[in-house]
Amino acid sequence: MGLEGLIGGLEFIVINTEPQHQHAAVDELLSTTGLEVVDAFADTESRTVVLRTHESADVLITSRVAASPYARFNDYPKARHLPMTRLETFAFACADVARTVAIQRGRGIKFQSDVPVRGEHAQWILSTPSDYTGLSIGLVERSSATRSYRAEESRDLNWRFKKPDRPFLSCVGHLDHAATRVQATQRDAAILEFMNLTNYAFDFAIYVKSLNSITHVARRSADDFAMVFTSGIAAFVDEATSGPTERFIHNYGPRTHHLAWDTKEIDRVFDGLLERGETFLLPLIGSPEEGLKQTFGAMSSHTLLVNEYIHRFGDFDGFFTKSNVTLLTGATGNQ
Repeated sequence: MGLEGLIGGLEFIVINTEPQHQHAAVDELLSTTGLEVVDAFADTESRTVVLRTHESADVLITSRVAASPYARFNDYPKARHLPMTRLETFAFACADVARTVAIQRGRGIKFQSDVPVRGEHAQWILSTPSDYTGLSIGLVERSSATRSYRAEESRDLNWRFKKPDRPFLSCVGHLDHAATRVQATQRDAAILEFMNLTNYAFDFAIYVKSLNSITHVARRSADDFAMVFTSGIAAFVDEATSGPTERFIHNYGPRTHHLAWDTKEIDRVFDGLLERGETFLLPLIGSPEEGLKQTFGAMSSHTLLVNEYIHRFGDFDGFFTKSNVTLLTGATGNQ
């Protein structure tokens, strides 16, 4: 189709919050990750705070002025009290947005605007939200090395943020992967849709039959951000028997469940966060002998997202271990 090579790695993600939660959501990420605020501005559509850390996709925390095209995906029992809150977009580098959009429209892909949005140093366009995940895929073509998300009409947002004095946060690095929960009946369609919109390929799956769950990984390369899809093996039946993955979707809807941060000295980070009052869904799991350690923080009340911290040791060339996936999947039930 002519798409090969046009779409690259992850450039940024967009997390939208309720207006009254936006500042707190930024403060929370500053106190639990290596991210720092590099810009804050407002325009006619939203307020935006840009967070960044070394060699990682940017994180944009936004709050909308207008109605949200994603609102219908939040109408679930444990999410509807935050009708505007969700991770909305994964945006990828694109060598030629106009050409890519023309090819994709010829394949029936729909976008949120007729033409790309133009900023000071880039242009981008978003696909319409997926019926399977509630996510949009963005395509970003940059005209300079400056990573800016401002448009001509953007104005400074007069907010002040301070990175807490937590030296161990320097051990929390780039965005390693994100995991999106999808219904069992829509699993294959969701993965294929993502692959059709990006240059990603299916890599592997881990079945956890005892918890009615499958974790799938799509990757562009071993060194790139990975997209993880988790679903039930069988569809939701009831709260008692369907397992933590399908229960999560039943309560929160299909959505991104967690962001995973590459973490060195993970024991130091875990202990440091505990000492400062952060809570976790489970203790540290894994070991250097197994190749990795991981844990889940508690769900944020501002973003409905979980932070995962992951440390792969030495020459470990895998992505997950089945034992860790089993324990992390089970921990979802603690939400």
